[in-house]
Amino acid sequence: MSGNLPFGFSGDPGDQNNPNQGPGGFDMSQLGAMLQQLGAMLQSGGNEVSGPVDWDLAHNLARQSISQKGDPSVNDNDVRRIGEAFDLAQVWLDAATLFPAGGSAAPATWSRSEWLEATWPAWQQIIEPIAEGVQQTLTTMPDMGQINLEDLGIPGLQENMPAGMPDLNELAGPLMNMAKRMGAAMFGAQVGNGLATLADDVLGASDVTIPLTSDGRPALVSENVKVFGADLDVELGDLYLFLALREAAHQRLYAHVPWLRTAVETAVRAYASGISVDTDKIQEALQGINPNDPEAMQEVMSSGVFEPAQTEEQKQALSRLETLLALIEGWVQDVVAAAIDDRMPSASRLGETMRRRRASGGPAEKTFATLIGLELRPRALREASALWTQLRESRGIEGRDGVWRHPDLIPTAEDLTDPTSWLEATGELGE
Repeated sequence: MSGNLPFGFSGDPGDQNNPNQGPGGFDMSQLGAMLQQLGAMLQSGGNEVSGPVDWDLAHNLARQSISQKGDPSVNDNDVRRIGEAFDLAQVWLDAATLFPAGGSAAPATWSRSEWLEATWPAWQQIIEPIAEGVQQTLTTMPDMGQINLEDLGIPGLQENMPAGMPDLNELAGPLMNMAKRMGAAMFGAQVGNGLATLADDVLGASDVTIPLTSDGRPALVSENVKVFGADLDVELGDLYLFLALREAAHQRLYAHVPWLRTAVETAVRAYASGISVDTDKIQEALQGINPNDPEAMQEVMSSGVFEPAQTEEQKQALSRLETLLALIEGWVQDVVAAAIDDRMPSASRLGETMRRRRASGGPAEKTFATLIGLELRPRALREASALWTQLRESRGIEGRDGVWRHPDLIPTAEDLTDPTSWLEATGELGE
């Protein structure tokens, strides 16, 4: 190990008056007990892990955190007012898009916990492949299966091995499984905390742009909507209607563009497939850490050393995903603006508030950056919105919505920077 002491052993001479204390203040009299505990852990149940994320832990932590922060139940008045907002929103949207309202199910009014439960399957599908990529790189770190007691450089280790303790090389497999279980627990805790934070801020089923439900049912999180509107000096009824328009427009788009959901999910998986972690950086961060010091370990865990390093392929996948999300969000903005027309004086202020919220890093961006190092901020949002508006003004609603017929018709990131040239090049679409 190049002469470097492993983490937990700093080279500090320790207390010279304590014959049991080795370098770094390590009490050698406790070594045998520690090794026996390690052996018991390795021989205990749960040798196999079911996946890269401990979803039970994530779910329990998220529910507990949401409950501790406060999760008021939805009341009948909220349900009634939000239901009325969705009814009116659907009528206005009928004249603003070719895509009709889908299904006969009533819109939903959720508490924060209900949002978590309704979107939980989607989060599992989104996060699992990314966590798996991280876990694979962590558990294939160099020399994981080549452990030599003498090379560890721990004084007294060989002499204090408990009777019957197998050679550490024989424990490579169990150690790997333990590392996987620890990684799954770490990821589970991160996911649980991240989704609890998101539940505190998210406004509806489609607020993160990525599809989180599959039934086409629009929904709003009533308490979060009230908190969001507290400082806007806007009537709550106007806010309900504006957000209902956005939510219902998102659901219509995903319901009537069959390839769109798959395209978004594929872009996320493409990002996940290239996950890599800087193992040298992790080993350097762990060097000198005392495993008995939870604060030091927590500092390492939160320092960002476990965040994925972006490859060129990942950057390209991220660019495609950001462009697609920008196009979705930009289309929704144009549809909502056309649906409102001049019937809501506060609409322009609400629209600008939503744009600033997204541009400064909305809940989706913050959560994905925290969970998996993936920034989903649509940098081209304003350009996408301008393109859809220009397309509607030149070719009408039919020409604008017709672009969604096939993924090959969708503008690229370069097209968003020069929409006029794209419109001229695709002029035959409007004929």
